Amino acid sequence: MESESHPIAIVNCGQLVTLAGPARPRVGQQLRDLSIIDSGVMLVRNGRIETLGRHQEVKGQLTPEYEVIDAEGRAILPGFVDAHTHIVFAGTRADEYELRATGATYQQIAEAGGGIRSTVRKTRDASEGALFNAAERYSNWFLRTGTTTIEAKSGYGLSLVDEIKILRVIRRLNRTTPLECVPTFFGAHEIPDEYRGRTREYAELVAREMLPEVAEQELAEYCDVFCEPGVFDVPTSRSILTSARKLSFGLRVHADQLSQSGGAEMAAELGAATADHLEHVAERGIEALQRAGVQPVLLPASVYTLGSKRFAPARRMIEAGLGIVLATDFNPGSSPTPSIPFVLSLACTQMGMTPAEAITAATINAAWSLGRGTEIGSLEAGKRANFVIHDCRDYREIPYFAGIESAMAVFVRGEPVTAKTPCPENIGARVPQ
Repeated sequence: MESESHPIAIVNCGQLVTLAGPARPRVGQQLRDLSIIDSGVMLVRNGRIETLGRHQEVKGQLTPEYEVIDAEGRAILPGFVDAHTHIVFAGTRADEYELRATGATYQQIAEAGGGIRSTVRKTRDASEGALFNAAERYSNWFLRTGTTTIEAKSGYGLSLVDEIKILRVIRRLNRTTPLECVPTFFGAHEIPDEYRGRTREYAELVAREMLPEVAEQELAEYCDVFCEPGVFDVPTSRSILTSARKLSFGLRVHADQLSQSGGAEMAAELGAATADHLEHVAERGIEALQRAGVQPVLLPASVYTLGSKRFAPARRMIEAGLGIVLATDFNPGSSPTPSIPFVLSLACTQMGMTPAEAITAATINAAWSLGRGTEIGSLEAGKRANFVIHDCRDYREIPYFAGIESAMAVFVRGEPVTAKTPCPENIGARVPQ
């Protein structure tokens, strides 16, 4: 139930970037249609958007009950929706970051006992309270960069007790922070140390013990699997995901990240919500995703962090009519960034996407990939008032000024959750008459 709050009017919006449009993921040329209202006004009541339009169209509804917020000509966008994160973990892997700078590869570090299993050991040793404190800090990072909803995976426990511990932290974040977290069970992230060489046994543990308990406690909406030779091959991944589907989990797949594994085709076969990464996806995989209506979630920050140059073929996917999504892959090893603006910049400079396409992929398309397209991801009457006032006058400046936190004020359900001092050049604008 939405809380009652003082109605607000955001006026003098230079660009009100609504992304209003069809009630489904945007594809093809639709990715470039941001439905911008110039000189816009947005009215919010009880955490939801009441109406929006040009000032001349809405000014008659501006009664004294509204608290007026003057955007001073700035761009207003929906809160970013980050559809792939690993927000709960202990420690960092800054030491491995340094090793990669000296020439060690991600695979070499993992084979030496580092990588994901290193974080698993630290996370198992951490208390639930310590994990929450760390994740609460990271949730503030997401909000500060303009993200109001994330998909949050487990996957650094790899035992029943530790996966449950992580998922409980995600539930607590949902209850105590403004950031909305969509929980995903990711027990099939890696083979833990105690099951090395016994992948089948561990997969059975995930399917027969972990998944039913997570379902019983209602701790996750989705189940994910790292489908990759040497981790969980296609038959093993299919078995785990089939068990998850029987328990009414939605499906997500880490697919074709390190090799052409067939993960995309399997995601299509099972009707997964998303196939993520896809740096090595084959043409047949792209075609299968399109036929099945599976959304690709592309993660350029992990490619960048690992020093690779093999980005997912975004333009080919757009040409194929896929409802493309961009996300951070925030995690301690391969993508330690919570910044969607940084991801937008990478998408434009390294993947050939336009700023409009990138913003669509990180807002309304991401919302649909999480089953929340009717509630968030665009600014439309009746939707949740999750929006951001960016300290710029043109939405293209968000990816253009790389490394800048352009989010000046972030609102979740119509309430301000973070705000910064305005840029001097924007001071002095007046509400249109």
